[in-house]
Amino acid sequence: MVKSRAIRYSPEFRQQMIDLVRSGRHVQELAREFGCTGWTIARWVKQAEQEVGAGHGGLSTKEREELLRLRQENRQLRREREILSKATAWFARETAEKTRSRGS
Repeated sequence: MVKSRAIRYSPEFRQQMIDLVRSGRHVQELAREFGCTGWTIARWVKQAEQEVGAGHGGLSTKEREELLRLRQENRQLRREREILSKATAWFARETAEKTRSRGS
């Protein structure tokens, strides 16, 4: 099995492709000329549209970063809540045992 490697393009190159598409050049034509896939260029254009609020749904980069941060925070809060819940149950058992042993 052959592993594919993602090629990293500079932000300047990406912006140049976006600008060329916006000026009327065809995605496939640019792909042949510059050696990247048409799918990649189209994705860059779509993301650029979403960044300025002109896209059809989807999240901007800032929104995606915030969503990731909120999901991580949510996982952390759930872990903390679980720990507190277990600690509360443990203290309740300890208190109940001490109360019973004093009452005997």
